[in-house]
Amino acid sequence: MENQTNSKSIILNYGLYLGLASVIIALIKYATGNLYVQEYYSGIVGILLLIAFIVLGIKKYKSDNGGFISFGQSVKIGIGLTMIATLIIIAYYFLLSTFIEPDFAANSIEAQKVMLADSFGMTEGQIEEATKNAGDNFSLNLFGGILIMNLFLGGITSLIAGAIMKKSEEETY
Repeated sequence: MENQTNSKSIILNYGLYLGLASVIIALIKYATGNLYVQEYYSGIVGILLLIAFIVLGIKKYKSDNGGFISFGQSVKIGIGLTMIATLIIIAYYFLLSTFIEPDFAANSIEAQKVMLADSFGMTEGQIEEATKNAGDNFSLNLFGGILIMNLFLGGITSLIAGAIMKKSEEETY
């Protein structure tokens, strides 16, 4: 494996593609007026995109490296491109909550209250108790949640894809 491919360009390219695809989904939700609507399909599309770009990035590295990739390289590529994409997503939500939609935090909390009442049948007192500290550090909680969730899903996907797609030179003899 002397002529090993550099994974940096693959991580940056596929991370950028994943981040931009995720931002496009968020922009579509914003443009259609569904920014505060609780639905499942954009989350499923986001997870499918994450899986697809991780697998494509690992496959690209493997093909550029003569058909060989280690488990560790697979995980490195998957986590790396997930981190790049997550930073792009966080930058978008920072711009959204700061400049584009300054009332994003308050509107999100109100949408959450409606969802708690409608979906879980909570009383107004229970809802106020559940959301009383939601406004404190809203952005930090949002960005931290995005970071943790994406890295968790990216890590699991990378582990599975790496275990399936690993192939070393020693295995070919």
